[in-house]
Amino acid sequence: MAEANGTVRVAAVSDVHYGKASQGMLVPLFTEIARQAEVLVISGDLTDYGLPEEARALAKDLTQCVKIPVVAVLGNHDFESGKQDEVRDVLSEAGVHVLDGDAVEVEGVGFAGVKGFAGGFGRGALGAWGESSIKAFVREAVDEALKLESALAKLRTPSKIAVLHYAPIRETVEGEPLEIYPWLGSSRLEEPLSRYRVHAVVHGHAHKGSPQGKTAQGTPVYNVALPVLKEHYPDRPAFRMLEVPLAGEAEPEERVVERRRG
Repeated sequence: MAEANGTVRVAAVSDVHYGKASQGMLVPLFTEIARQAEVLVISGDLTDYGLPEEARALAKDLTQCVKIPVVAVLGNHDFESGKQDEVRDVLSEAGVHVLDGDAVEVEGVGFAGVKGFAGGFGRGALGAWGESSIKAFVREAVDEALKLESALAKLRTPSKIAVLHYAPIRETVEGEPLEIYPWLGSSRLEEPLSRYRVHAVVHGHAHKGSPQGKTAQGTPVYNVALPVLKEHYPDRPAFRMLEVPLAGEAEPEERVVERRRG
């Protein structure tokens, strides 16, 4: 339930990479999240090789220790074996809201989610010019951005969270080798975020990136990849806790307040 001050505590993490032998691996983390938060968001790479048995290991841990709603998107690893639909089904049957261009309202907060795609940022973004393979690559990024826009348009809640796997801005991938920036996200994902007011964006994928940044419009963007959180916040549990207001039009820097965890 929302706190008396009209906020909802949302815990976010990404890139948990569950393998066949991972069951129990993150039970302490999930238990702590369930103790402190009212919603858990997992921003992709739920599995390591995109196998249903990996998804079942994750689903079992979630159902054993997480008694709060869970919202997720798939990541690139979840597509590795071509069984992403089965992975999605396993998690959905466990009660996880797996978003792919759609939206859900949980505890009064709207969540819009897509995997996203690569392509680069700003003036360095790949354009749809030349070979058909290049055009198809760019089309994938455009399609994911359109799916995000469609999902955001469905929400009517005052507070909205965008859930992605790939990064929508360059700032939160900084720390990775410069050569791989184009494969970590796409500025095209930022475009819908400038048209629909959201209180925060969470993503993963960039394991050596930076923990936070802002869109050009000032919306907070958080890289919640598990390795990033462990590296930057070694003295606390590896998840980002956000207090999301249920109503009101706060200024961008006030839209989401990070809750200090004890």
